Amino acid sequence: MISPKGFFIAGFAVVLFCGKSAATNCRSAGFAPEIVVSVADQELALIARGKGVKRFPVSTSKFGTGDALGSYRTLLGETFVSAKVGDGLPIGGVIKNRNATGDIVRANAPGRDAMVSRVISLRGMDGTTVNTRDRCIYIHGTAEEQCIGRRASFGCIRMRSKDVIVLYNLVHIGTHVRISAKPLHDFLPPEEPSLLARAD
Repeated sequence: MISPKGFFIAGFAVVLFCGKSAATNCRSAGFAPEIVVSVADQELALIARGKGVKRFPVSTSKFGTGDALGSYRTLLGETFVSAKVGDGLPIGGVIKNRNATGDIVRANAPGRDAMVSRVISLRGMDGTTVNTRDRCIYIHGTAEEQCIGRRASFGCIRMRSKDVIVLYNLVHIGTHVRISAKPLHDFLPPEEPSLLARAD
């Protein structure tokens, strides 16, 4: 349903969930894309068939890494996409509790630290990411785009609106997401880091 203002109202989101087996099956197929988030580089790469497809700057937690409840840290380990929220939402459309609020916030608006544009929900796959869902750890667009490229979030992986929309359209429920302290080049063939241009 679309409101007169042209954006989806709170009931617009169809939130889909899947279990660990779906993510495992996607990876074992060999051709499914994988997201790698590098805390060291403050970058995210979409990798398919062992090659980099897209690369984006991100922002992880300013409190460091870890998965403890209430820590506001960015977890490290294996997760997968369990839900996607924001189909058709305009750039800057605010999402709260996985629903559109009807607000639109421009990038870097003073005093607005909203989750915007798209939300990619994550669920943990191993012991180091067991609290992912309960902590509501997402990859999402942020109104604070001036902070992208440095550690500034409260646990989530933040992206610029235009970047998270591109990523959202390329991944699906079950896509594997690896969050690591290592640099991106550790996950790509030797020739890939120089060939994989970051989206700027």
